[in-house]
Amino acid sequence: MPSEIAIDPALRAAGFIGIWNTDVPSASSILDDGAAELLAGDIDLAGRPLPLELALRRTHPEDRDWLFARIRQVRQTGGPVSAEFRVLTASGKVRWVLNQGSLTPDETGLLKGRGAYIDTTHHHTASVPPPRPAEVAQDDPLIAAADHCLDLHAALTRTGNSRLRHLSEMLLFEIGQRLARRMGR
Repeated sequence: MPSEIAIDPALRAAGFIGIWNTDVPSASSILDDGAAELLAGDIDLAGRPLPLELALRRTHPEDRDWLFARIRQVRQTGGPVSAEFRVLTASGKVRWVLNQGSLTPDETGLLKGRGAYIDTTHHHTASVPPPRPAEVAQDDPLIAAADHCLDLHAALTRTGNSRLRHLSEMLLFEIGQRLARRMGR
């Protein structure tokens, strides 16, 4: 995945971190460069199947239990993934990350998923504890739009058309920002 998806520098500057793909039967996720660098702490892990504990190695200790429980729950049931949590950088700084995606059955019925990470640090102060994840309404039109946009982004990435891929990344970013604002973050 690292060379497959080149994220526009403007999107990175606007908070877009990266993309994840999850294969539920193998209990592994593949991160792109940006996600691997921030969340796993090692850009060389990009494009490799990683267990949850390694893929989200830099998750803040106070957020780890509820976040991993939420992810494991969605890996059992499928559906939308939406969580905002903190990570600790190599220098010990706290950054906030919005994880937005979906797990759905593939053509064989096995759960697969994909999503995006967006840096929402600028919406927070260091003294504010993380909110506990709210249950996401299954009929939420913005969540549905995010799911469709993720499918769109994956299809456009396969075309090799960088302009269309870039536009879908911008749409993903804007949807993530609106979800974060709506949730008071």
